Amino acid sequence: MFSIFNENKVLTETLRDYIERKLEPFGLPEYAFTVFSKKDPSKGLIISNYPPEWVETYRENNFQFIDPVILTGFRRITPFAWDENLTLISDLKSSKIFELSKKYNIVNGFSFVAHDYLDNVSLLNLIINNEGRRENEKIIDKSKAELQMILLDVTEQMYNLIMSGKSNYLGENFSPGETKPIFTPKENKVLYWVSRDKTYAEVASMLGISARTVKFHMSNVTKKMGVRNARSAIRLGMELKLIINEDH
Repeated sequence: MFSIFNENKVLTETLRDYIERKLEPFGLPEYAFTVFSKKDPSKGLIISNYPPEWVETYRENNFQFIDPVILTGFRRITPFAWDENLTLISDLKSSKIFELSKKYNIVNGFSFVAHDYLDNVSLLNLIINNEGRRENEKIIDKSKAELQMILLDVTEQMYNLIMSGKSNYLGENFSPGETKPIFTPKENKVLYWVSRDKTYAEVASMLGISARTVKFHMSNVTKKMGVRNARSAIRLGMELKLIINEDH
């Protein structure tokens, strides 16, 4: 669904212009409008005026899987402030992101959250720089309701552009709810049973495959989620509710 913005730069710039017009009364702060699927966080959209080098690094490394701001957004329905002390899952080394983002003065901010009917989470992240920090915090605090509505307006505009782009540029039938799961059926089964404290040997016996194949599938799972090991994959999978027993 979100790939259409990569395929059609006109749509991307249209949405960018819309966001920046909405934020103009607030002095056009540094912002990032992000949308990620709760079913498959590898699928998402980032439109931002952050330094392009940082945005590219973020995308290439799939940092949304370990970004404490994004992970907090998955768990919240109200706006929240954040800084480098924000952590969710200690063994994911989420501090790595802040170590890198410091080079671009992305350290403190405020995020607005919206969960929609398509199981996506939208965030409007505003950077609060040290220079004039107190004044910026006061402006945001006084304008929370307005900024939350801006996020909802921008999210709705995004979906309108997706539908328009699919019909006008690609000429194909499209349902905005279409999405593929992050894991293959076999990867999902392996992850589910490993999360139930089954050994690789036990999972292999249950699924009629070798323990080596079980290990192979778990390796793919950890790579897709951008984590270090199976334990981290299980914890993050539970956090994002990606582990599903398809037999029930």
